[in-house]
Amino acid sequence: MQSPGPVAFTIGSLSIRWYGILIAAGALLAVFISCRRAPKHDIDPERVLDVVIWSLPLGIVGARIYYVIFNWSLYQGNFVEMVNIREGGLAIHGGLIFGIITAYLVCRKESVPFLEMCDLVFPTVALAQSIGRWGNFFNSEAHGTETTLPWAILVDGKYVHPTFLYESIWCLFLFFFLIWFDNHHRKFPGQIACLYGMMYSVERFFVEALRTDSLMIGPFRQARVLSVCIFAGCMILYILLRNKNSDMRSEL
Repeated sequence: MQSPGPVAFTIGSLSIRWYGILIAAGALLAVFISCRRAPKHDIDPERVLDVVIWSLPLGIVGARIYYVIFNWSLYQGNFVEMVNIREGGLAIHGGLIFGIITAYLVCRKESVPFLEMCDLVFPTVALAQSIGRWGNFFNSEAHGTETTLPWAILVDGKYVHPTFLYESIWCLFLFFFLIWFDNHHRKFPGQIACLYGMMYSVERFFVEALRTDSLMIGPFRQARVLSVCIFAGCMILYILLRNKNSDMRSEL
C-alpha cells in the first residue's frame, strides 16, 4: 500500500490536503457525539461548544508549538515555516496539554464540573485521533522502521511499519471501550479520563519505539517518556478519585 499523495483536490490554485480534511472530520464528529451525549453527564450541549470553541484552536496551536520546540533547529528564524501546518507537524501531546488547560479554564468560568466534562469528551478525543492519524498516511509521515509484514506501506521505496494505522486502530477500540464503560461501569467523575490517559499511553509507548521520526529529549524519545509520566499520573489520580468516591459513599 502506498499513499496516493497529500492533496485531495484543488480549487483554482488552492490545494486542499487530506491532512486538514481528516483532522476537521475527526473534530466535527467528536463534537457531534459529545453534544449528543452531554445530557448523560448533566452538561448543557452549549457548554460543550464553549469548551470546543476555545480548546480546539488552542489545542492545534499547542500541538504545533510542541512540535516546533522539539525541532527547533529546523525552524529557528523561519516564522513562516513555524506556522505552516499544511504538511503535518502536530504533536498530539502538545495538543492535549493546551486543550486540557483551556478546557479547565472554560469549565471554571462557566461553572461546569471539569471532571464530568473530561469524562464526556475524552472518548471522542480518541475517535478524532483515530480519524486524524490517517492524515499521516497521506503525508507519508509518522511511519515506522522497515518490515516485511504483509500490511507494510511503501514510503520512499521502502516497506515500513504503518505506525499511523496501529494507533488509529487502537484509538478506535479505545473510543468504543470508553463509551461502553461510561454507559455501564463508571463509578466516579474522572474515571473515564484516567482510563483514556492510561490506555492511550500504553499504546503510544510501544508504537513510538517503531517510529523513525520521534521527537527527542536527549537520548530518549519524548513521547515514551511522557507516556510513562502520564500513565503514572493517571493511575495515581484514578486511585485518589476512587478512594474519595468510596469515602463519600460511606458517609451517606
